[in-house]
Amino acid sequence: MSTAPSLRYERELIRRLGVRWLACVDEVGRGALAGPVTVGVVLIDLQTRSAPAGVRDSKLLTPAARERLAPKLRSWAPGWAVAHAEASEIDRIGLMRAMRLAGQRAFAQLPHHPEHVLLDGSYDWVSRPAPALFDEDGDISDPDLWVEPVPVTTKVKADMSCSGVAAASVLAKTTRDALMIKLADVHPGYGWAENKGYSAPEHLEALRRSGPCDEHRRTWAIPDPSTDTPVGRASHSG
Repeated sequence: MSTAPSLRYERELIRRLGVRWLACVDEVGRGALAGPVTVGVVLIDLQTRSAPAGVRDSKLLTPAARERLAPKLRSWAPGWAVAHAEASEIDRIGLMRAMRLAGQRAFAQLPHHPEHVLLDGSYDWVSRPAPALFDEDGDISDPDLWVEPVPVTTKVKADMSCSGVAAASVLAKTTRDALMIKLADVHPGYGWAENKGYSAPEHLEALRRSGPCDEHRRTWAIPDPSTDTPVGRASHSG
């Protein structure tokens, strides 16, 4: 029996709920010490054909396989978007709210408004409005980012079984990786072209030697070069 993801669950959800557009959502960069957290969204409806061959959760694909697959996914999906929340935003409002903010930015780019969201994992971080979107009076601070809340279904390991979510994962991963490679040229020495901002040994050693730059998450457990002890809280996995 094949373990490849399919659109079976997405189609069942669309039929059961009676909706037209389902937004399949996944994030990458949650556990990095540097760079943004990135959210990918892929729209699915009942007319969407099966995903291109080879689609998997991005963690199961080699970088070369992801790069080959990404343009096929962009052509296949009826709608898709990728957006970021920067390291400074993560420090200011926290990881979950920053993920929510990146999700709002992605939803605002979609060609169709989704009526339901399928979210990888067990925690709904999408449907609670990010405080960063509001000013002190409770009004929306950036109306261009606001998308009316939609119901959310969470599914653990959806990126392993649902090809819409797996596609969102690949698009988010390839976009964030390309950004981290560019940032590696701006901030050399941390090895971001290889480690993409995660806590690889060479990255940690560079932090002990030189300290963080403005792309680092200062509230994370980043080594302090003066004491060789972490600054901030522990980083998150994922």
